[in-house]
Amino acid sequence: MSEIHRIRCGNVNCYIVENGSGGVLVDTGRREFARRVLEACRRYRVRLIVLTHGHFDHAENAAFLSEALGVPIGMSGRDLDLISSNANQALSAETLLGKVVLSASLREFSRRSMRVFEPEVLLQEGDCLTDYGIDARIVALPGHTEGSIGLDVEETNLVVGDALMNMFYPTVSMLFHNREAMLESAEKISTLGRRMLYFGHGRPVSNRRWVK
Repeated sequence: MSEIHRIRCGNVNCYIVENGSGGVLVDTGRREFARRVLEACRRYRVRLIVLTHGHFDHAENAAFLSEALGVPIGMSGRDLDLISSNANQALSAETLLGKVVLSASLREFSRRSMRVFEPEVLLQEGDCLTDYGIDARIVALPGHTEGSIGLDVEETNLVVGDALMNMFYPTVSMLFHNREAMLESAEKISTLGRRMLYFGHGRPVSNRRWVK
């Protein structure tokens, strides 16, 4: 049975999904937390880095950690344009708090740039990660970005990236590239059944109260 280890990197979460024989790092955090994430990875046999999406707060350390660990990077091909600039996919917000977060995010997008990397593994809906040592499959969750993905681990745990967030309570992301797609992804998550949800922002919770 796999275990999921949360690595808190400021207000962003990274996760290691592992079962003793192999492991996958999900997201890499901002550069300020590169060493923290690397030290966590070295406790396990991490064999793949999976990026839930291409925003810098989740992907900024991808190139560094890939080299340090000697493992490939996997992500959706629909987010490749975000590697060169996070401004390549426009974001919107509807709530007042969302607009505040959007303004801060856009400032960060203009100030920071990721070290360019080329993912060796392009992930899409239904891809299995058994070759990397864990029982998990990829779930496409577009909306926050075009290529947002999640990991369904043993059909009991779901890493959702920023498709949902739990800053104050579980909800859809405050920021979105495509609102309709984001809402469809949230509906998709609910139809998967009971899961423990692991967010890119906020503490994990069970979805048992709102599953279909």
